[in-house]
Amino acid sequence: MPLKNPAMDNKHVTNTFLRWLLIACGWIAVAGGVVGIFLPLVPTVPLLLLAAACFARSSERFHRWLVEHNRLGPLVRDYLSGAGIPVRAKRVAIGMIWVSFPLSIFQFAQQFWLKALLAAIAVGITLYLHFLPTAPDENLRG
Repeated sequence: MPLKNPAMDNKHVTNTFLRWLLIACGWIAVAGGVVGIFLPLVPTVPLLLLAAACFARSSERFHRWLVEHNRLGPLVRDYLSGAGIPVRAKRVAIGMIWVSFPLSIFQFAQQFWLKALLAAIAVGITLYLHFLPTAPDENLRG
């Protein structure tokens, strides 16, 4: 039985351009997520969740494909069902935040308000990820 996604209860976007834009963004996110499987610094789960969100509003077929996929589906289903994301995904995502944000803050942001805003965003995202439920380890599932 396919997982029921609350986002699917809403209607898809009706604007054709926006629908195709969401589909394109979804597939770019899927491609990035697949790259993340092989490159440890590319966050797999957040990109797949972005793809699921894009597909939920634009294409029921692509959303179903992603959620039911043998390899990618479990990462998305755990989050959508409320079970959370794997601890490794949390660690990689938080690590990437604290590698990329300080670089942006100290190298590119010139104004103090922008530095403070970037730091606040980094802290906010970190707290959000920290308090998300953590999915059980695949090795411990029966």
